[in-house]
Order: sequence, then C-alpha cells, then structure tokens
Amino acid sequence: MSRVSARSVIVLGVVGALVTACLWWLAGGGTGPQGGGTPVERAAAPVAEARQLRLGLNIAAGSALHAAAELFAERVAERSNGRLRITVHPDQQLGSDDQMLEMARNGSLDLVLTPTAKLSSAVPAMQYADLPFYFSGRDELYAMLDGEPGELLLSKLGRIDLVGLTFWENGFKQFTANTPIRRPEDFARLRIRTMKSPLIADQFASLGATPIPIDFHATYQALKDGAVDGEENPLVAIVGMRFHEVQKHLTLSNHAYLAYVFSASRKVYETLSPEMREIIRQTARELTLWERQETARREADFIARIRAAGVEVHTLSADERRHFAQVMAPIADKFGFEVGYDLLAKTEELRFAQAARSGEAKGRQPWVLALDADLSARGAQAGGAIYRGAQMAIDDINRKGGLLGAPLRLLARDHAANPMAGRRNLELFASIPSVLAVMGGMHSTVVTEELDDIHRLKMPYLVPWAAAQGITLHDHRPSYTFRVSINDTQVAPFLLERALRRHSRLAVLIEQSPWGRSNEAALRPLLERLPAGNVELVWFQDGDAGIDATVDELVRAGRQAIVFVGNGIEAGVVVKALARQDRPIPVFAHWALVGGDFWGANQARLEKVDLRFVQSVVEEDALRNRSFATFLGNYRQRYGLGNGAPVPSLMGSAHAYDAVQLLARAVTRASSPDRGAIRNALESGVGYSGVMKDYRPAFTPERHDALDRSQLKLARFDGRGRIVPAD
Repeated sequence: MSRVSARSVIVLGVVGALVTACLWWLAGGGTGPQGGGTPVERAAAPVAEARQLRLGLNIAAGSALHAAAELFAERVAERSNGRLRITVHPDQQLGSDDQMLEMARNGSLDLVLTPTAKLSSAVPAMQYADLPFYFSGRDELYAMLDGEPGELLLSKLGRIDLVGLTFWENGFKQFTANTPIRRPEDFARLRIRTMKSPLIADQFASLGATPIPIDFHATYQALKDGAVDGEENPLVAIVGMRFHEVQKHLTLSNHAYLAYVFSASRKVYETLSPEMREIIRQTARELTLWERQETARREADFIARIRAAGVEVHTLSADERRHFAQVMAPIADKFGFEVGYDLLAKTEELRFAQAARSGEAKGRQPWVLALDADLSARGAQAGGAIYRGAQMAIDDINRKGGLLGAPLRLLARDHAANPMAGRRNLELFASIPSVLAVMGGMHSTVVTEELDDIHRLKMPYLVPWAAAQGITLHDHRPSYTFRVSINDTQVAPFLLERALRRHSRLAVLIEQSPWGRSNEAALRPLLERLPAGNVELVWFQDGDAGIDATVDELVRAGRQAIVFVGNGIEAGVVVKALARQDRPIPVFAHWALVGGDFWGANQARLEKVDLRFVQSVVEEDALRNRSFATFLGNYRQRYGLGNGAPVPSLMGSAHAYDAVQLLARAVTRASSPDRGAIRNALESGVGYSGVMKDYRPAFTPERHDALDRSQLKLARFDGRGRIVPAD
C-alpha cells in the first residue's frame, strides 16, 4: 500500500465507523508507521518457527491506539527477528470487549487492549483512574500508572488469568453541557448521562446533579432530545460520536482518565520463552509514551473542530480545579474497598514523599499518624475498616484545629500479613520526624514479630485489632504498645464458656501461630478444670488444606460443637465441611473471620451452619450508646450506606476511631511531638468518652489494654450479611 494522506485516513476512519455502526473515534491523521505493506510484512525475513499472535481491541482503525498497536506489532517482529508475528484486529473484529476478555482468559486470544471500565467488574481496582479530580494533572497520573501504583494494579490482573503489561489511553475525560461548567455548583439540578458505574454516579450526585445511566450509543439522541443536559467523555469520543453538535459548552477538566490496559493471556504468555516475554513487555512499555503523545496531538485537532462547531470551550483554572478537587475528595475513601486501600495508600505515600523531596508543602506541616496494616491480603477488609475509623477520627480532630497547631494526616503502608513487610514499614515510619505514632492491624503474628522493633525505635504503637496476649503482656520496659481491642485472655475463655453452656463434648480447632498459642495459653486453666475428654484440642497450620477432613473426623467422633480460633479462609473450609453434614454441629469462632467478606463468600452454607463469633460491638448497641449511635450515623452518611446495609468489619472502625482520639488527647497532654512524651501521656490516665466506652482512664502503667471482657458478645450474620446479636 502506498503512503496515504492524513485526509485519506480520516475518510477511511469515518467510513469504517459507519459500516460497523461504532462511531467511537474519528481518526485525525497520524505520525505512526506507514509505507508499503503491513508492519508485520515489513519485519525481518520470515523464519521457520515464527509464532503467530493476535492482538484484539475495540478501537476503530486509524485511531491513536490502533496506530500504536500496529507500531507495537512491527517492533516486536523486528526485535524477535521474525520469531513473533502479531496481527492487529481493531474495531471489535474478534468480538466485544467482554468476549475478547473471555478469549484472553481462556487462551484463545493472545493479547488484548481493554478499557479499564470493562475490567472493573472483575477487577474493581481498575476504577482507580476514574476517581474524579483525584490526580493533580497528567504528570501525576502518568507517574502513578508508570510507578508502584500501576504495577500494583497490573498485578491484580493475575486473578483473572491475564498478565498486565502497561497502560495506554484514550484520553482524559471532559465535561460537556448546555450551560457553562466552571464550578461544582454549576452541576446543580443538571441531568448528566453516565455509564453504569456506582462511582461515576456518585461523582455527579455529589455535585448536585442527577446521574442517568444511558448506553453510549444512545447518548447522542438523549442529548439532542433534551433527556439529559450533559455528559463526560474523552475528546476523541465527543467528536467521534458528534456530541459537540448537540452541546453548547465544553469544559476541559481532565477530571478522570480513560485508560486502556494492555495485557496478555497468561495461558499464552507462559508458553513463550523468557526472551520473547521480555520483548513483548518491554516494547509495550516503550510505546506507552508514544501512544500518549499521539493521543494528545490529535486532541488539539478535536478541540479546534469543537470550537468550529460553535461550542464555547473553557479550560478550568488551577483555582477552579482545586475547588472541584475539594468537593470530590471524599469519593476516594468512600470507594476505598472497591478501588483498594492498598492502592490509595501507596498513592498517598508517594505524594507525601514527593512533597517532602520538593519542598512543595507550604504553611505548617501536618503531623502524621502512620498505619501499618493488612490492606491487600486475607485481612484487607479489617485493614480498610481500621483505615476508615482512623480517617474519621482525624477529620474530626482537624475540624477542631488539629494537634499542636497543625493538622493531622494518615500515612498508610500495606504489610499484606507479612511480618517482614511490617518491620520494614516500622523502620520507614520511624525515619519520618513528623510521625507521632503508628497504628497496626490486623494479625497478631505481625505485631508480635514487630515488638522488638517497636521498642528499639521507641515508637508509640496503637492496636485496634489484634488479640494475642503478648502484644501488651511482654517484658519490654517501658512498654510502647497500647491496645484498643480485646486480649485473648478474655476472648478464648469467653468462647469456650459460651460453648459449654449448651454442649459438653467440644473440639477446639486452633491455628498453630503466636496468636493461636496465645489463645491456648488463655484456655489452659479452664481446660485443666474440665473432665478429661470433654474438650479435644486440635492444632492446624495456616492454610491447612486438610482441615475439612479433620472436621469430618470430629463429627464422627461425636463432638457436639467446635470452638474455632483461626482466620477467615480456614473458617470457610470448616463451614463448607459442616454444610455437607446431615446434622451440622455449631461453631463458636474468634472474630478474625470478619476481617474479610466472610458472609459474601459463604452465604449459602451459612443458611445451614450455626456460626457464632465473638464481637466487641454490633449495630444494635446504638440503641444504648449515644456516642456509638452518632459514630454509626456519621459512618453511614460518609460511606453512602443505607440503614439496612452491612458495615464492613464495623468493630475495626470503632476501635480505630477511639484509638486515634485517645492518641490526640495524649499528644495534647504531652504538649510535644516527642514520642517518649506521648507514650508517657498515654499511660498517665488519659480519659475520653468514646464510641466503645467511657475510658476513665484508658490505660495505666500496669494496664495497656483499654477494653475488657464486659465488651464481649456473641454475634452472627443475618440474612443480609449484617452482624447481629446471637444471644
């Protein structure tokens, strides 16, 4: 094929889009590869064992994404000396986005470019770039996607059998409307077309607009008929779908980003040699900058076309962006469980480091509460709950003026249930002068492994969720660990005693870990007083695949109930094994299982199995505790939960809220950011009328546990997944 003109490319792009009835994008000419033959045909001379791969995408031929894909195919062929040949299939030639994703997952499609919106149902974290006004601009967003947050996002694709390579784009989203959009208030009472996304719907509802989900291809008619007043999309889609013909105003807001994930089928990728994998990965990443620049180059032409159509174009000023960002700020935390607190924490950490390096921050620098938590592994829900409770307390403290004349902020790092990661986090936090204290959770194993470091670094350490005795009962003096949670000396006997009220022949299934041994030590005095054989103690390893067989043996042996001390994964295996029984025996469990979405994963089985677990607080406590009722109401409003919706790991949020408030009072009493002075103030009788109880005092030199057995109760899941009293 001879070299074609930019005008010819435009015409071909329009014709192709009309033929396919998919006017998503309008080509604007390109600077991509041209010349005789396709990119693959222009590659090195063919070799005998060339591997043929297919790359599928939904974008029209001639678009920036398509041009980059063709260039990718050409360079891979060159670098592999013809051993890899890639054919590019644009315009959904191989199927819809959903169909191509399924093909890639099962290995029948090799490579795929997918909009993050289409991936977010399977990998909710892909909504990261949809967070409105979350990024300060292009440079910051690109730095995040090309850095650790992006690597974290790509790694999550492994859950659906894809290998993430890089992020390409279709551009930043902009607002169009029939009225000027300059301020958040300008959205009041407007009807805005959205895609079907709770996050995006909440974005516009927060601005006072009415979000109306409408199919992309029906949007033009809805705008023309006045069914909606505006919409958001990248410029390429606005022009390609001719939205500018039925809208009077365009606001260049760059408020969110339509990223495309370049990924490979894991089943295919693993069949390639390491050399070929690296060629694919490195080439895709090298072309990321080219694809972004090409998209931006074409956007200048799109803006000119929109202006030529008589549309008024406004670019948000820095002050206008800041105003929008302030209004939209709560959305990231509100959707933290969907996007992932591990991802949000990493982003905030990088921002904190960048500000420190560049000296960007102005005025009085904030004090820092550091959070060392499981934000991505089996306790991620508990970690997120702690994050939420801490952030709610920090916001309340800052509304009252902050601490020591400056605001307080949260800085979190994920330890992913790995003690070594937790220890590294502690070292980093200790090196930051503005860190006043560290909060840790969940997983007793992590905290107990950190004890030597906590005391070597002389770091006040608050524990809102971890029950091992050794966390506060240890030989370090002075002690820097303070717990607003329950100690196993109370939890384990409470569980066994409650089970013994109804059953005489029990089994105690207990995890072989520091936490498990802490529970066994707490149970030993009670077990020694019971008749021999009444209670059988059975140990299991974390991740034990044979625990279901153990459950079967216990049932056959005539055990009437199980007291379970372990995490949610193993608890799920126990419930599954019992659900198979004709007459399942009941389970009395430690609270660790509510650190994840246990009900969601075991809903059907829980209809058959009587599972009860210990809690320190349930929603019904709001009927008797005004402070808790206020906290719960504020939580539901902040996170958009109706009265009937379950609150994820409520206990963790309530404990964390009180722990931060107690820390604030200790800092105020110490009148100093000195960590030793804060430690001394914490154990000097600081009091507070809190969510969980009236702390008078919370801690003493002899007692670093703020809660006691009087807070314990048995709970269960109701039919909607809410945690309710079981007694």
